[in-house]
Amino acid sequence: MALDYGPLIVFFAVNAFAPGIQLQRIMTATLAFMIAMAVAIAVSWWKTRHVSPMLWITGVLVLVFGGLTLYFHDQTFIQIKPTVVYVMFAVILGYGLVADKPLLETMLGSAYPGLSARGWRLLTINWSLFFVAMAVANEVARHMLTWDRWVFFKTWIVIPVTLVFAIANIPMLLRHGLQLDKPEDAPLPPEG
Repeated sequence: MALDYGPLIVFFAVNAFAPGIQLQRIMTATLAFMIAMAVAIAVSWWKTRHVSPMLWITGVLVLVFGGLTLYFHDQTFIQIKPTVVYVMFAVILGYGLVADKPLLETMLGSAYPGLSARGWRLLTINWSLFFVAMAVANEVARHMLTWDRWVFFKTWIVIPVTLVFAIANIPMLLRHGLQLDKPEDAPLPPEG
């Protein structure tokens, strides 16, 4: 979880405490976000000799959209990155549902031992719809809020909502065979 949310926390902290006018804070926070994401990927590889697909995808998008933000001096790019991440994951999970390929189970199978095929399908539907809703919410927030309010929204609304949503799925998972005998930290989807 630290590898997924650590870079985002760095971004928010640098944005909050960096000196200068708003554009300077945005550029500094974006650069810090890019560096923190690269460090998270490196630490994941160093510790486990594995980088999760979600961390890879998020990392590449942070580097691309962060690079565009820095190059054009335009916060729009870093603000649309979460929308792109959410849409991408919704499409990937939706494809898995339509093609009857359990993509979520492939990525998170060991985190949910004993979960039935129906449980995986319901979990995939839930996360697909959640990602669509979050993409829409990010676009509405991006267009209607100032930079600082958008950062507040991403910090104090999106992260808690994501955690609450993940926890709200637990009763359904338990009804569909999730075994708690071997507790493991269930990975959370990446935060955009």
